[in-house]
Amino acid sequence: MNRFATLFNALDQSTKTTTKVAALAEYFIHAPEPDRVWTIAMFSGRRPKRAVTTTKLREWAAERADIPLWLFEESYPIVGDLAETITLVLPPPTRETDHSLSHWINALRALADVDDAARKAFVLDAWDQLPDTQRFLFNKLITGGFRVGISQKLMTRALARATDRDEAELAHRLMGNWQPDSITWHQLIEADDAQADAARPFPFYLAYGLDDAPETLGPPEDWQAEWKWDGIRGQLILRGGQHFVWSRGEELMTDRFPELARAVDFLPDGTVLDGELLAWGDGTPQSFNALQKRIGRKTVPKKLLSEAPVILYAYDLLEDRGEDIRHLPLSERRARLERLTADLPADAPVIQSPKIPFDDWAQLHALRDTARDVQSEGLMLKRAASPYLAGRKKGDWWKWKLDPLTIDAVMIYAQSGAGRRANLFTDFTFAVWNGNDLVPFTKAYSGLTDVEFRKITAWVKKNTQQRFGPVRQVTPQHVFEIAFEGIQASPRHKSGVALRFPRMLRWREDKPVQEANTLDDLNEMLRVYG
Repeated sequence: MNRFATLFNALDQSTKTTTKVAALAEYFIHAPEPDRVWTIAMFSGRRPKRAVTTTKLREWAAERADIPLWLFEESYPIVGDLAETITLVLPPPTRETDHSLSHWINALRALADVDDAARKAFVLDAWDQLPDTQRFLFNKLITGGFRVGISQKLMTRALARATDRDEAELAHRLMGNWQPDSITWHQLIEADDAQADAARPFPFYLAYGLDDAPETLGPPEDWQAEWKWDGIRGQLILRGGQHFVWSRGEELMTDRFPELARAVDFLPDGTVLDGELLAWGDGTPQSFNALQKRIGRKTVPKKLLSEAPVILYAYDLLEDRGEDIRHLPLSERRARLERLTADLPADAPVIQSPKIPFDDWAQLHALRDTARDVQSEGLMLKRAASPYLAGRKKGDWWKWKLDPLTIDAVMIYAQSGAGRRANLFTDFTFAVWNGNDLVPFTKAYSGLTDVEFRKITAWVKKNTQQRFGPVRQVTPQHVFEIAFEGIQASPRHKSGVALRFPRMLRWREDKPVQEANTLDDLNEMLRVYG
């Protein structure tokens, strides 16, 4: 654990990419192989499950620190992190050991099979032998909340340096549903047949948001335009007579979209398609609201299958009859995709997403303005000569989204944030006018600067009317411009509407509350954009 703690400190104390890569590479060269695998797993989101409830941990920590539980509970929101709070209140260890990272993870996983008394004895004994940083990391592991600001790209770069292997190959090896407790370092990183897993997807190529006008990209004839669809980015893999569906977040979703099983009847083996999973009806994409009914379901009832059927709107071909063609230019991959999908029957679960023909940038500006008419968020611009890369690379793929919808609303409730913002009010509930009443309709917690959060926090403390647990009702005095990507009817909300990706665009200190928008304004947006 000492080696892992040294790595954590190096990563936590530096903002320089070169320093982080060097620290990771050094770790991957010298750490025990099981520890390397678990480190890769945790840095890519495969964290151990929570071994002990946070309630028990707080009780045990207060008892070991010989302080009343109420004092611990008062300290927790000040510190803003449970693992750090426990670390700070505990007395120094009476002895020190240096068990490996994998030793502690395996020991924590074994707690699932013992009673609370045995769990408590184990945790207290662990606290008593771990110095501060190791104790903090142990607490993070036991709560299942281990997160480090390391991107997949940075980690694969470090692995490439440590192993002298190609970065793109390593990125591909780390994809899929491998688990750190059932795979070795050799199998994951070194084995020649590491790509033999039929289900393994390719790393997704991600676009940057286009902030400037597209004219800055150069000649329009060098670019391909498509609609940016409001669905779930996914890869459909057909290998070995089977099909697999992966989300961009590396989640295997095959069982959630059984319609795509029929793709093996229409497409050749050794096909990997990149596209958007969309609810489909009347020959057109449906709103994200229709697709949302399917999200999170492990099994889908027949009624929902008929109400919200799903297709893959394919816009790229990554593997063609077993050949990895990501290195080919987009124009060639697109030509192959068009040939592959040209004769698909109308009821096939795969449809080719159309290109948008345009002659100049001015024409494309006008087309972008019509995006919401076709249930799109805007446009995708891709350089025709671009290969399919891994991760977010600037230069060849851009998303040119529509400006968000906005509405001015009144803040009526406030709640403290978490982590480094535990001492600030950052989570707000907003309302619009319905006659003389304010009707809550959305929550938002992002969009303001730290300076603005501190200012509104000071105001909330002086203008609290009532408290409901951690939530404070405040005087309706401040108006905020709320930005959002979509609106839909929602019988679960008092307002009758729900927003997609709401956030605070700006604090309208110039606007009195009487001039905030109304419920009628929201309903008109729902009629036009819902």
